[in-house]
Amino acid sequence: MLRGKIGRATGYLPPQQLPFLDLPFCDRYRAFEMLKSSVPLKNATSSALSATGTPLAASASAPKPVLYSYFDSLFAAYGPQHWWPGRTRFEIIVGAILTQNTSWKNVERAIANLRSAKLLSPAAIAKISPARLAAHLRPSGYFRQKTQTLKTFVSFLFEKYEGSLNSLFTTPTNVLREQLLALRGIGPETADSILLYAGDHPVFVVDAYSRRLLGRHGLLRPGAQGGSRRAYEQIRSLFESQLPRDPRLFNEFHALIVRTGKGHCRKTAPLCCSCPLSSFLPASSHPAIAIHEPRSVRCDRPVTFL
Repeated sequence: MLRGKIGRATGYLPPQQLPFLDLPFCDRYRAFEMLKSSVPLKNATSSALSATGTPLAASASAPKPVLYSYFDSLFAAYGPQHWWPGRTRFEIIVGAILTQNTSWKNVERAIANLRSAKLLSPAAIAKISPARLAAHLRPSGYFRQKTQTLKTFVSFLFEKYEGSLNSLFTTPTNVLREQLLALRGIGPETADSILLYAGDHPVFVVDAYSRRLLGRHGLLRPGAQGGSRRAYEQIRSLFESQLPRDPRLFNEFHALIVRTGKGHCRKTAPLCCSCPLSSFLPASSHPAIAIHEPRSVRCDRPVTFL
């Protein structure tokens, strides 16, 4: 039985959580703006913990991978994040496509245009002309490319799954992921966002914040620190191999990483001493993974990393 906290040695999974959409790897990453959205939360729950949580660790006596402890520490510090401002699965898919290389504020404007025009359904997107659709998507930037991507996805949905999202998301994860990646304009992060946040598939979404945090903590191989497809897959594999493959956990963990990246593990002038993960820095409790040791760890000024 769950006792209300997740920070114990065994840990617990949060229950079915809000579909949370990550934003792409770019300097204008604005995931936190989603918290300010006026859009009602989809499938909102009052807590990230249920009365009967599933144990996070398979055995209390078995050694836990370090990412277990990271999750426990972040959840104890921040609690449930209650993410995703979205009304339907299709709206989440649209958002996953539109967030490429723009801010969430701009995405909201484009989605508001689509909602006003009653275009937030696969059938409506299929019927509208590319020129008219592009006009509605203009606030999101790169609107011509995004028009083509959205049209491509909807065509795929109808040709392969008769327009049914239920049929789409009952496809095995690995099969559906390859199908999505084969579509023009959909890369790994967009595909995984669709799978996790709209489809409830157990796929971890990698973003700039997770790269930064794991890199500074020395948890990445040298080849996994860039923005290549290979680097992306290595980081995704790290999360998925160390954690139970449960979309509820992946949703919550990623939201907590974003919270940490915005508040502490910033691109410049990170605030390590007040970070819930400060004890995990290579210079302290994990000397064996000291790839990116900080030059100094002082609480009176931001830390500078190599």
